[in-house]
Amino acid sequence: MPKGFFYLIGAQFTSGLADNALLILGIAFLSEQGYPGWWAPLLKFSFTLSYVVLAPLMGPLADAFSKAKLMAFMNALKVVGVAFIFTSFHPMLAFAIVGVAASAYAPAKYGLITETVPESGLVKANGWLEVTVVMSVILGTACGGMLVATSELPWMSNFNLKFIETFSLDIHTVYAGPLLSLILIYSTAALLNFGIPNADVSYAQQSMRPIALIQNFMKSNYMLWSDSIGRISLAVTTLFWGIGAVVQFAVLLWAKEALNMPLEKASLLQAVVAFGVIFGAGVAGHSVALKNAYKVLPLGLWLGFSLPALAFATSLWIAIPLMLVTGFAGGMLMVPMNALLQNRGYHLLTAGRSIAVQGFNENASVMLMLGIYSGLLALEFPLQWVMTIMGSTMILGMLYLMRMASHKTPSTCSAI
Repeated sequence: MPKGFFYLIGAQFTSGLADNALLILGIAFLSEQGYPGWWAPLLKFSFTLSYVVLAPLMGPLADAFSKAKLMAFMNALKVVGVAFIFTSFHPMLAFAIVGVAASAYAPAKYGLITETVPESGLVKANGWLEVTVVMSVILGTACGGMLVATSELPWMSNFNLKFIETFSLDIHTVYAGPLLSLILIYSTAALLNFGIPNADVSYAQQSMRPIALIQNFMKSNYMLWSDSIGRISLAVTTLFWGIGAVVQFAVLLWAKEALNMPLEKASLLQAVVAFGVIFGAGVAGHSVALKNAYKVLPLGLWLGFSLPALAFATSLWIAIPLMLVTGFAGGMLMVPMNALLQNRGYHLLTAGRSIAVQGFNENASVMLMLGIYSGLLALEFPLQWVMTIMGSTMILGMLYLMRMASHKTPSTCSAI
């Protein structure tokens, strides 16, 4: 791996850890403040909104500046987002600010990989990054659950009261101390970003005028979707992340409905899926060559079948093995697809622009799926039926993409 790669990994892990802990704390905060349950998925919705709305800007922005310094600045912006929770504004605004920072962080992070890692090492580098991302999910959700639990400790309660009184805050919450700890974690991530050396890669400067940015982004989006390799890999990742975002919340609701688990314990179940993803990502990073990326596509079918199976499960003894296998399939599927998409996007566009296009499509899918999920819950659809709908969507989508990929030979993938 190139110099500074593990600083990048460390910064990604630390920032992702805080992002995932913030989501758990945000859900607890909404419940504390009396919001109905269907608001919880909308926190993620507001977080991903910037990936879609600001996508035309974020690619050129990542290409125009030092990617390492840009990531450090975006971690500082995440600190501002957390601080907004203490104001009288709606919590969705705080998550939207953190989402703005994350939408710029992503093209810079993945852009550095495509700029510094040789093509032969892309799958391995993506394996490292995917493991790091998933570890941040595991420990972040666990950290969020523990921080929620600490609010009941006497010393934390005293700290919260003194903090609120000292700064005359408009919001009264038992989660002031836990939220302040996330500010420290984001600050640590910003410091790690400064250990990443600048990549000696430059691009032709694009016009930053809004109309020109939108036109260039639409052209970039069209180019990636028009390419036979880019279209399949982008469609797989887009479908996967949309369904995956729903699963993240559905697991919490399933644990509450089927097992009567409190949030701080239910959040640990997300870690079970994540452990499977780590194993799958590690296997894929060491055993799947870029030219063989299409061979992992059938694993997407398992993901589709596993969603309703999980929703209808009534015991942890059934659910935990199912979650582990589902996570493994997800890791095996996404690492080769990400590597293939990044390599193809880098050759067709630039590192920052291609990742911005990927982020736009994936997060548009997340917003759509979460909107549908929240709407179905608001209409009081049973969770089992919601997950059956999501699973069927995944199965039909993967069958179509597998049919498209069957007309491409492995040599097509390697000729990039």
